[in-house]
Amino acid sequence: MKTVLTTGCSTGFGRETALYSLERGWDVVATMRDPASSTLPPSENLRVVQLDVTSSESIAAAVADAGEIDVLVNNAGIGWLNALEGTPMAVVHSVFEANLFGTIATMQAVLPGMRERGSGSIVNVSSSTTYKPLPLLSVYRGSKAAVTSLTESAALELAPFNIRARVVVPGMAPSTSFAANAQEQIAKEGGFPPAYQDFANQTMAAMQVAGSGDVTTARDVAVAVFRAATDPDCPSVLPAGADAIAWAKGG
Repeated sequence: MKTVLTTGCSTGFGRETALYSLERGWDVVATMRDPASSTLPPSENLRVVQLDVTSSESIAAAVADAGEIDVLVNNAGIGWLNALEGTPMAVVHSVFEANLFGTIATMQAVLPGMRERGSGSIVNVSSSTTYKPLPLLSVYRGSKAAVTSLTESAALELAPFNIRARVVVPGMAPSTSFAANAQEQIAKEGGFPPAYQDFANQTMAAMQVAGSGDVTTARDVAVAVFRAATDPDCPSVLPAGADAIAWAKGG
């Protein structure tokens, strides 16, 4: 039975990925910053563990608690939507700390064990914003593009040790809390710069229209993550969700 450690399991993609892994009979280490907030149903194959991907001490403790990890799913991250000019450098650092540096740190924490055992899978969750440029997402897109590029190169380094590294690329997911959390952060940092307000209003309206078409569900992502972790023929970058698949094809 495989053991999978998935980050960011309190809501959304991470929570659904943990549930899907349990359905497949895996032992699941579902991590989140506040385990008390977990809404995952109890299971003898489930452990909920505290993990903040921006803390090296927290990562080390969670990996030690998990024991042998066959699959790592880096899902934890934060969103951001604003003009580049209106994004404080503190926010830039926090986005990259959670989305990119946290991914690197968790990979580094599990790789020695995987390498010694001669097997393992790592699945990093990126974003379909990497398929085409979108306004107000420059910082977020930059962090996720870096995750994709990092994983593609790391996969070549890890292949000789029988460790697979893949990227899952979700599309827009209105059913998750991503947009609400991003908007909360925008308001906290003072909103859009006045010079960009009209443009931001138009962009937000266009996003709402797009959200009424083909979108991505949390289950789409969970299924894609499982395939990326188990299918040796899975492409290095796997879109998840109808909209992400269309964008991957140039739609």
